[in-house]
Amino acid sequence: MLVGVPREIKAQEYRVGLTPSSVREYVAAGHSVLIEREAGAGIGASDEIYQRAGASIAASAEEVFERAAMIVKVKEPQPQEWQQLREGQILFTYLHLAADREQTEGLLRSGCTAVAYETVTDERGGLPLLAPMSEVAGRLSVEAAGSALKRPAGGRGVLIGGVPGVEPARIVVIGGGIVGTQAARMAVGLGAEVTILDRSLPRLKELDDMFAGRVRTRFSTSEALDQEIVAADVVIGAVLIPGASAPKLVTRPMLKTMKKGAVVVDVAIDQGGCFETSHPTTHDHPTFVVDSVIHYCVANMPGAVPLTSSHALNNATLRFGLALASEGLSAIRRDPHLRAGLNIHRGKVTCEAVANSLALAYQAPLEA
Repeated sequence: MLVGVPREIKAQEYRVGLTPSSVREYVAAGHSVLIEREAGAGIGASDEIYQRAGASIAASAEEVFERAAMIVKVKEPQPQEWQQLREGQILFTYLHLAADREQTEGLLRSGCTAVAYETVTDERGGLPLLAPMSEVAGRLSVEAAGSALKRPAGGRGVLIGGVPGVEPARIVVIGGGIVGTQAARMAVGLGAEVTILDRSLPRLKELDDMFAGRVRTRFSTSEALDQEIVAADVVIGAVLIPGASAPKLVTRPMLKTMKKGAVVVDVAIDQGGCFETSHPTTHDHPTFVVDSVIHYCVANMPGAVPLTSSHALNNATLRFGLALASEGLSAIRRDPHLRAGLNIHRGKVTCEAVANSLALAYQAPLEA
């Protein structure tokens, strides 16, 4: 199969769909790889490096989309990209469709087969292609919060770890999954006072054991959330419902109770965000203020560390991508975990969570 990798065009996105090492694996498996010129510049991989790995270099994205049978990307296709997709072509990338009706409709019109990284599953019920970026985003969320808390950025002027004799920042993490766990790990390492809220008692027990009492765990109720955000210097939204829109757990009235200059980091913004006042931002302009609370809502946080992120992502996606390249639709029929990643197929929505979020008709993947 001819596999195409266009350069990412989302604002401040430096990751790349295939690293040179992944290209070598595709070529060794008998596939051809077409990389858009300078697609790997953000990770320091020149066209020459890609050529040595066995790839051909395309002069434009148009050439990649026109020639390739499968497109491998990182971020969701932008309007000019989904207009170049065609029926029968496989798209393998992050999509986050539940909060993006325009993209969903564009992909439906294209007739392509769109497999979303974020809904591919594994034998343990996890999301293996979302996990590495969740780890990166969780760790970055604390770095972002620390910068936003500084007075020149409009924050309260609080040092996350404090100093002897001065209390540290209070950080509340909503959600005890991968993002929340990694955020808590970073925050604890910096000396913050950390609370994790989650609705799974088994998960809260795991977190209590994992952190050996260094974090507070609370069962997430409306009352618990109210109490925690009033006292918080930072609130990190790390809630995920696979494939679906994130629930709005912090409302505008709740936000008004927070301290002036406090910070919220909405890591769920790709799925619509879990703060009522959130809207997507970019690395160029990462924050905005509502009711004296700083909001950090960058929709592609791992794009800030593209070398780490691209390699971590490729480590996870490689075996699934190779299966799609080798078997095409047969891989989706055969593998229930890859089939869970099928969001769009020839004008049909094949992910039930996306269909429900956007009030669109749903067709089961095998039926489609």
